[in-house]
Amino acid sequence: MSDTWPAGGDLVVQFAHQSYHFDERFALRGSEFQHFQTWTPEETADRIRSANMLVLSGFWGPELLDRATRLRFIQVCAAGYERFDLAALAARGIRLANARGSNRYAVSEHAIAMILAFTRQLHIARDNQRQGCWRGMVSEPAEREDEVHGKTLLVYGLGTIGARVAALAKALGMEVIGVKREIGAHSGDADEVVAPADFPAMLPRADFVVLTCPLTPQTEGLIGAAALAAMRPGAYLVNVARGGCVDQGALVAALRRGAIAGAALDTVQQEPLAADSPLWGMENVIITPHTAGETRRYEDNVLDILVENLDRLRRGETRLLNEIV
Repeated sequence: MSDTWPAGGDLVVQFAHQSYHFDERFALRGSEFQHFQTWTPEETADRIRSANMLVLSGFWGPELLDRATRLRFIQVCAAGYERFDLAALAARGIRLANARGSNRYAVSEHAIAMILAFTRQLHIARDNQRQGCWRGMVSEPAEREDEVHGKTLLVYGLGTIGARVAALAKALGMEVIGVKREIGAHSGDADEVVAPADFPAMLPRADFVVLTCPLTPQTEGLIGAAALAAMRPGAYLVNVARGGCVDQGALVAALRRGAIAGAALDTVQQEPLAADSPLWGMENVIITPHTAGETRRYEDNVLDILVENLDRLRRGETRLLNEIV
């Protein structure tokens, strides 16, 4: 490592999260580095002075910067890093990398699971089960379960997650249209790839619209009244991106008037979802509490990135995996 980095056992890694057992999993790897975990924001702030490396996401706040006098590297244990002041970190020589790709399997599978749940009406079946209701055969074809084979999927964001959603959808026999800023950079499974400017024109073709994009000024409110009006009445929206990508008020209005068939939401604009939100009681809505990326493997997926970056720093490499600053 460079002269600014402690060597070997002098380097201290602090893990900070209320739920993830990073320190426990890291210990099993037999690392030479000192490490510990804090479980609350208060404990994190109290002990951050001893850390050279910090692994966290939600506990970070700008007030920690003045306390973190030894800090040289932050490994964000999530893909999003909006809460970090990148310019302030760079001014203090603190590098930052995110965990992009660590949840690509989990989130893509979650998106497909939501599509299959709507198609096979599993949410309705579960409600009937709780009521002890054995539903009889349905004579009206439009009210029966459906098949995804031959349906069209529109994916906004063909990054690591979106590309795998496309691959899984193709395995199920779906036609896939992808939206990507750099069209020529995609070599995956989408049948057709278009630029973001062409997204509105693709909406009437889709049976399912899946959002797997980051929240940026360009994607904030991406699905609003105009986009919902352009979708087919029988189409479904699946959001495993960020809550801010969807205008929640416009979505509720569209669902109430039957403009689209339903929505599956892993993220919402304000989390947790307000107790009085009409989304809770809508039969054609499936809600999961921002858990698409959470699996039994999550800690190890993030630690794989951290360990790779530790190795790169040890070797004095200038570029880190998923480096942002």
